Formats: sequence, structure tokens, C-alpha cells
Amino acid sequence: MTLDRSAFRLLSLGVCTTLFAASALAQGVYPIMGPNGKVIGFSDQPSPAATPSRSAGTSSATTPQTAPDAQLPFELRQVSARYPVTLYTSKDCAPCNSGRNLLNARGIPYSERTIETSQDADALKRLSGETSLPLLTIGAQQLKGYSDTEWTQYLNAAGYPKQSVLPSSYRRAAASPLVAVRTEPSPAGAASPGAASTPPASGAVPVAPPANNPAGIRF
Repeated sequence: MTLDRSAFRLLSLGVCTTLFAASALAQGVYPIMGPNGKVIGFSDQPSPAATPSRSAGTSSATTPQTAPDAQLPFELRQVSARYPVTLYTSKDCAPCNSGRNLLNARGIPYSERTIETSQDADALKRLSGETSLPLLTIGAQQLKGYSDTEWTQYLNAAGYPKQSVLPSSYRRAAASPLVAVRTEPSPAGAASPGAASTPPASGAVPVAPPANNPAGIRF
């Protein structure tokens, strides 16, 4: 079979184009495709269609974690969810400080509730039957008063690690009152905060509790 001169030139042109495209790709040159799928040119940059795009569901490596529990190791997160730890404390309570130090040293994720008012003390008494502090709850278990041996025994039984495994980025939430403080609107005609109060009609003067122990809490 013989080819005429015109057909031979077309065949030679096709071979040269193919060899050039292969050489261009090897050197980092990218073909530019036309609407019909044929090569219409070459560029040193890939076409937008060839550039891989990030999936909408792929998160960035720099996306911060906002939930504190998400920062916990998996096993610790499971134990904390099954047996959450809450510490009830008050100001000027040395045993409370000792209990707090033990939890911090072991890296126990816990929440702290403070007893500062008579309402807090009433709520604590309804919870535990007493007003003594500190009070530690591990799940449904209540530990009244601080005891290094007892607290350690129950934390171990719950499955908490004996040494801290908390990441350096972990931040525990700040302590909060046991009873949330709510601001009630002043009724019409109520005396202003700066006005002098009128003593009871009987003449008896109410006795204020000591400033250092307003709720009568036992340590």
C-alpha cells in the first residue's frame, strides 16, 4: 500500500505533534485542550480543570477545636463521660485546696462549683444532706470531706489514669456558683439601693452572719 504525498505530510505532522506533546509533558509543560477535546496549545501552568480542588467537607489543618472535651485523649474522654467529676468548694477552705491539688496533679477533668451564699448552702444540703466541704462526686458516688486515700481509690476504680495525660492545650472551665445568680427587677416604689432601710416595727435589729462564713459551712 502506498501513500500519496498529501497523506504522508499529514501523518508526519501528527507524529511530530505527538512527540512534542510527550516531550512537553516530561518537561513540565501542560497541553491546552479545546472544547472538542483536541490539543490547541501548550502552557507551563496546568489548566484550572486539572488543578485538584479541596473538597468542601475537608477541614483545614489550622481549624481550632472549640470543645474542651474534644481535646481529651479518647480513653479519658470515655471515662469522663461515664463518670463525670464535680468538686464543691468554698473560700478559705484548706481541705478544698488539697482536693483541688490532687485532681490537678492527676490530670482529672472536673468541674468546680463554689458555695458562697446561703442559697448555695441550701442547695448543697439538698444534694448531699450536709453542708460540709469539700464534696466530690464521681458519677453518682459522693465523697464527703477530703481523704487522699479514699479519693484516689474511687478515681482508680472509675478508670481515671493515675498520671496526667491531659494535652498542654487543655483548659478547664472556671469555677461557678452552685446556684446561678439571677437579677430580679426592682418593684415599683421600692427603695433605692442608697436609701436607708427602716428597722422592723418590733424594734429588733436583724443580726448579719459573720463575713468569713456567711452560710454556716463546716470544713
